[in-house]
Amino acid sequence: MEIKVERLDFEMADISGSRFQKVKAEELNFDNVNMAKTQINNANMRGMALNDVNMSELRISDANLSGTEIKNANFSHAVIDHVHLFGTEFRNVVLPMEGDGNYNPNGVYKPISFINCDLSNSQLTNCNLANMDIRDCDISGLKINGVLVEDLINKK
Repeated sequence: MEIKVERLDFEMADISGSRFQKVKAEELNFDNVNMAKTQINNANMRGMALNDVNMSELRISDANLSGTEIKNANFSHAVIDHVHLFGTEFRNVVLPMEGDGNYNPNGVYKPISFINCDLSNSQLTNCNLANMDIRDCDISGLKINGVLVEDLINKK
């Protein structure tokens, strides 16, 4: 089967409901585009760059995000399920500030949850862990500022 090569240039166009199957779509450029409710399945997105995007209610499953760098992203109400994250960095992960779309003046937000995760050999640096609740976790070797948590618990 021969692939048809065609360069498309859309501006001020509505291509909602379009389908792309078995398509080579490398080096695409989307600028000021509404892609709400778009589904991407079985895709190679290695090296993809997303900048200034709203990813609230995003669903990612069965994904390899190894080596991914996530900075200044809005993932409110997102679900990330069964992903490989080794070598991934999350930087400047903060709650919404006044003026942000999801800002709540009462400061009440749904908690961030890690469920059935292997975070062994991970590092948390300069993070606010106030009121964090750790339950039913293997804490062997867990250190906080160089102090083994097991030693603190055993001193009770």
